[in-house]
Amino acid sequence: MRIFFTSLFAFLISGLAGGLIAQWLAVATGAEEEYIIVFMFSVLVTFVVTFVFFVAQLTNDPVAAVATAGKWTLIVFVALLLLLVALILYNDSSAAVVRKDMPVVAGLGLPGLVTIIIHWLFVRWRVKRGVADIKAG
Repeated sequence: MRIFFTSLFAFLISGLAGGLIAQWLAVATGAEEEYIIVFMFSVLVTFVVTFVFFVAQLTNDPVAAVATAGKWTLIVFVALLLLLVALILYNDSSAAVVRKDMPVVAGLGLPGLVTIIIHWLFVRWRVKRGVADIKAG
């Protein structure tokens, strides 16, 4: 039951933080309907990260599994983000296209990074507390 509630609260906290960052970026960049993709992607990242960390908590050594899951989730996310930037620059590297597309890329990247980091920190904190409670009790 502890794993379920940890995942639920991490989902809510990290999803809220990612959504707030996406909202702030939308206001700061004067975004229009293209930011709908950013908000949908932010929710998708939150669901995927919640599933990854939920599974990591079910292992025999949840502290190590959560640390590994967090590290690899960040690595994969940053690699995909760099691939997206490279794809944009490869297709059309004119200054107007880059200036138009980079706010959306930042909107895809920053909320996702914030979501992953906050989720990782919260789950890591809860897992360490759970292991300490089991050892003490």
